[in-house]
Amino acid sequence: MKSKILIFVLMFTAVVCHAQQDAQYTQYMYNTINVNPAYAGSRGVMSIFGLHRTQWVGLDGAPVTNALSLNTPINDSNLGIGISFVNDRIGPTVENVISADVSYTIQTSEAYKLSFGVKATGNFFNLDVSKLNPAEQGDPQFQNLNKFSPNIGAGVYLHSDKSYIGISVPNFIESKRYNNNDVAIFKEKISYYLIAGYVFDLSSDIKFKPSVITKLVQGAPLQVDLSANFMFNEKFVLGAAYRWDSAISAMAGFQVNDGLFIGYGYDMETTKLRHYNSGSHEIFLRYELFNNFNKIISPRFF
Repeated sequence: MKSKILIFVLMFTAVVCHAQQDAQYTQYMYNTINVNPAYAGSRGVMSIFGLHRTQWVGLDGAPVTNALSLNTPINDSNLGIGISFVNDRIGPTVENVISADVSYTIQTSEAYKLSFGVKATGNFFNLDVSKLNPAEQGDPQFQNLNKFSPNIGAGVYLHSDKSYIGISVPNFIESKRYNNNDVAIFKEKISYYLIAGYVFDLSSDIKFKPSVITKLVQGAPLQVDLSANFMFNEKFVLGAAYRWDSAISAMAGFQVNDGLFIGYGYDMETTKLRHYNSGSHEIFLRYELFNNFNKIISPRFF
């Protein structure tokens, strides 16, 4: 018989994996490359992005995510490339995802560009059963697992200096992460993403940007994140977000100089889970490299 701790952790891991197959981000509007490969190179500069997220602080086995990415246009061509790495830890599992992105952009009008992107991904999944603390050590039903799964994805991204909308499927191939007697405890299903945002100039010093990301996965409720950010004097960003039936968030950011932007987000659960944790924290840095030809005077809000 397994211990109560083992049963709880298995239940917790299964629930989290079902509800959150891909790493979750509050400040998704700055981390678009992870869900849509067509974003690669769209900012017109080399963009380096790093993020750390600690979810559900105080709850043992809660998700901890680290993400690092780089994307850039290729000289004066219509091509963009990107590479990203995500480390996601949930309970006894560790998932490392490495992705490479290629995009091609066409000018559809004076203001808008349309980008098409493809993504190639390698997923390294690890299950450490020693963290489950089973009552019977060495039980053959609970074995350490290391599994590699390749995948491909694609997306489109229509954007201007003030607006964007994108549709993407980061992973076209469904894969089983762990089998117990041929039953998939965690099966990664295809996820469909829709993102959109628009920047309003409220005055010469204040910009307002509402944005949304929706995620559709078979067998799970539709996930909708709504956010609203204000930028003051091209330097300070303050905002709030609502994850449908899940959490409310506060966000802040600061444009340190032309290249460096830093942001922070805090989530407070609105579900019963709020009684067992003190919220989620997310911090990121974005650094962009300019040259004399593509340096922008006014920083892009997305």
